Amino acid sequence: MIADAKQVAPNKPFFMYFCPGAMHAPHHVPQEWADKYKGKFDGGWDVYREETFERQKAMGLVPDNTQLSRHDPDVQDWNELSADERRLYARMMEVFAGFLEHTDHYIGELIAFLKDLGEYENTMIMVVSDNGASSEGGPHGSVNENKFFNNVPDSLEQNLAAIDTLGGPEWFNHYPWGWTHAGNTPFRRWKRETYRGGVSDPLIVSWPKGIKSRGEVRTQYCHGIDMVPTVLDAIGIEPPTHIRGISQSPIEGFSLASSFDREDAEALHVTQYFEMFGHRSLYHDGWRAVCPWPGTSFAEAEGRVFGTPITFDQLTELDAYGWELYNIREDFAETNNLADKERERLIAMIGMWYVEAGKYNVLPIDSRGTMRFLEERPQIAPPRTHYVYYPGTQMVPTNAAPRVTNVPHRVAVHVSVPDGGASGALFTMGGNDGGFVFYVQNGRLTYGYNYVSDQRFKIQSDETIPAGEHVFGFEFTPTGAPDFANGKGVPATITLFVDGKSVGSGIFP
Repeated sequence: MIADAKQVAPNKPFFMYFCPGAMHAPHHVPQEWADKYKGKFDGGWDVYREETFERQKAMGLVPDNTQLSRHDPDVQDWNELSADERRLYARMMEVFAGFLEHTDHYIGELIAFLKDLGEYENTMIMVVSDNGASSEGGPHGSVNENKFFNNVPDSLEQNLAAIDTLGGPEWFNHYPWGWTHAGNTPFRRWKRETYRGGVSDPLIVSWPKGIKSRGEVRTQYCHGIDMVPTVLDAIGIEPPTHIRGISQSPIEGFSLASSFDREDAEALHVTQYFEMFGHRSLYHDGWRAVCPWPGTSFAEAEGRVFGTPITFDQLTELDAYGWELYNIREDFAETNNLADKERERLIAMIGMWYVEAGKYNVLPIDSRGTMRFLEERPQIAPPRTHYVYYPGTQMVPTNAAPRVTNVPHRVAVHVSVPDGGASGALFTMGGNDGGFVFYVQNGRLTYGYNYVSDQRFKIQSDETIPAGEHVFGFEFTPTGAPDFANGKGVPATITLFVDGKSVGSGIFP
């Protein structure tokens, strides 16, 4: 992309958003990269947390007075795990580490190319991740993260069976949340929640020609929304108020440029709200107020699970008793809750959260979690019930494809079958992590269903397909009600057709 930009307009600056997908699940990496870390994590996640914490202090990344947060109540005691569990979980972290080094290697290649172009010295590079480490792998890790999004429990046995091929293309693998907690050292908790473990990230800024300081740590508060105004400030551009006659929303962040060469520069970003699936917090001038939902851990959530909707009565109770308060200037990792001692300050910050929530359209609070993904989103085209696909096109993105989950639908495919028969896929949705495929196998019309890489089902026609021009099709007919809480969609009957004539059917769970 950089080379293209320089060839097309060599006199102009370039912008590149380099997003490799790391370190998000699936943790995919060639085996030789993961194998470099064999044995490195055999001591377990608590040992790793302690070692990481000591390195952070030695490097000046956390204040000297920082206290390491407690062992999380949802994380298993490494020493009480079976030998198979320790072997599996250590390998999952080896794959993750190899994935990270692999990513780092290619960031290095990008930087090396900038140096070859002679552009490195005058290129601002900002490296940041998008959230705290992710816990969707659950207590056992997963060979398919999409199990989490369908409320399907992971299987330790299935994970163990995949141990030698983890990181390969057949899996959508994720590590267990013990490593998530360790990855967020020294903080509490993880992504999907708004303790610092869920929302804190390293930000590295490099601009050799524009920043005199080298290798220094800055502690001014900043947020992801501060990156754009920082770039605009550095290159001297005022954001436009109108573009082609259209009023533009104001930029909501603050420039960090004043801190580039001044360790004592005033922090301009004083207040910031957070809300994630009902979990709320507010930063204000060195303090953080946090209101967890459904609890400070799954073990302490009174039977509620992630995705439980908040009722008005529960919200009222949370605002009265559920907020915590931390002075992060003195308590970097949120280990000392001052809610009782600083009640007036906490009440003021709760009110401030509602002001920010109203200002930025956060309300009403929606904690439904994965259920929200099923809702129809605004589309570029009006709603329709008929889709036509043409040969020779690329994959159609999910948000532009028909929404066929758990609803009646039909697919018909025009085919030309040569003498001697044919085989192959006719229509697919999804992939090896879940979905369905309509295809011809061994001369028979076939429908295959992949249930989140956990189980596979198929039905075939009673007779072989005929040569010539035909229309092959299937019909999906729901026959019951879904059980989303237990990861079950609707049971359905699948009927196969050749030129409108039924040639086979079956019922899928």
